[in-house]
Amino acid sequence: MNRQASAEQDAGLSAVSSAILAMSRPLQVRDVLRTIVASARQVLDAEYAALGVPDDHGGFAQFVVDGVSEEQWKAIGPLPRQHGILAAMLHEATPQRLADVRTDPRFGGWPEAHPELSDFLGLPIADGEEVIGALFLANKRCDAPAGDCRFTADDERVLRILAQHAAIALTNARLHERSRELTIAEERSRLAHELHDAVSQKLFSLRLTAQAATALVDRDPGRAKEELHRVTGLAAEAAAELRAAVVELRPAALDEDGLVATLRSQAQVLDRAHSARVTFTARGVRALPAAQEEALLRVAQEALHNALRHSHAEQVDVTLVRHGRGALLRVADDGRGFVPAAERRSGRRLGLRSMQDRAAGVGGRLTVASAPGSGTTVEMEVPGG
Repeated sequence: MNRQASAEQDAGLSAVSSAILAMSRPLQVRDVLRTIVASARQVLDAEYAALGVPDDHGGFAQFVVDGVSEEQWKAIGPLPRQHGILAAMLHEATPQRLADVRTDPRFGGWPEAHPELSDFLGLPIADGEEVIGALFLANKRCDAPAGDCRFTADDERVLRILAQHAAIALTNARLHERSRELTIAEERSRLAHELHDAVSQKLFSLRLTAQAATALVDRDPGRAKEELHRVTGLAAEAAAELRAAVVELRPAALDEDGLVATLRSQAQVLDRAHSARVTFTARGVRALPAAQEEALLRVAQEALHNALRHSHAEQVDVTLVRHGRGALLRVADDGRGFVPAAERRSGRRLGLRSMQDRAAGVGGRLTVASAPGSGTTVEMEVPGG
């Protein structure tokens, strides 16, 4: 092998490696599709690349292109249907390498604004037996005389490798999005229960107390005044419950603000919303993997929720400190405490199982120390990345 050929091979391997690493990053499905298409086009030096994810109605749920401007894409019109060459890749799960796609019997033309495609290389993206996408390239670029550029068998082998990794990346992105959807659904369900158990009861009491005050205004103004004071107190409690629920439903974005800023903001809001004093301290904390930061945030929220709504605490201290390569979260209150073993057996309100599952899910460890009359301390340790 001469030096030029060796250099070209090294460059090709480096490009493939970079493409695979790019696809391996944790991204949303749409971003994964764009990364796959752009990587394939760059590695195989094609003028155009596209990837379609089929729906169940003969069309495409998503279709991503690279090499076509936004203006061109708008002018082309609706997404293609599953016909011709695309259908062959999706339904027969076979590669398609054509010298000129326009001469293939299955070619059905394209819209007026569509770019002219000639040589064509396409592969299905499969997850086991299921075809989850069709990836194709068109118009190989090279230095050969006009009309002599063609996708080769080597190009097909490289694209097959990329398609295999694309299948893994796309499947993982879908699972990640589904996991996030389930987490959001679980959080909303939990908050719905909290709103029903706490806020709706407060509002019901508020209505009854207001009715009693109305009935007493004429015959016993003194008692009516007392009832109105109760109305004021109940309204303040209901407002505090709602503010706390909103904080849990819409936490500051971890990606933008980071865990320390998010926890500090929530502690400040809860300190204003509740009669108990809520403090937050952080020391030496480094950025952690996203999953660990989210788990720490959710455990802190659950522990704060328990301390403020169930323990009758007057002081709640939240601490986040560096612990080796990871971090240690501590939420300590001076409330009435409980017996952890009995609470776990009864399956009552404290959500210990939920916190333990969150900690275990990111390789962490959760401990709860409490006793009647001695307050509660929740600690979560994560190893870092």
